[in-house]
Amino acid sequence: MVRNYRNEYDRYHSSPKQKKRRAGRNKARRIMERLGKAKKGDGKDVAHKDNNPLNAKLKNIRMESRKSNRSFPRTKTSRRRRG
Repeated sequence: MVRNYRNEYDRYHSSPKQKKRRAGRNKARRIMERLGKAKKGDGKDVAHKDNNPLNAKLKNIRMESRKSNRSFPRTKTSRRRRG
């Protein structure tokens, strides 16, 4: 089965909710660049501590490697570890 990117965009990425979430992520990145903590092409992600991309307060965002930001701690049975 071939992935249909056009259909994926139309159904998911273009929804108003997803546009706001993407704008929030971009806003957090701009804030970190302004503070000198991020640079274009540095290979890092801006991590939201509460996992809410709309919350771009300074105490909620930090720089992390892509690997650590795009995953989460696991339990012995490979479920998400809480707390």
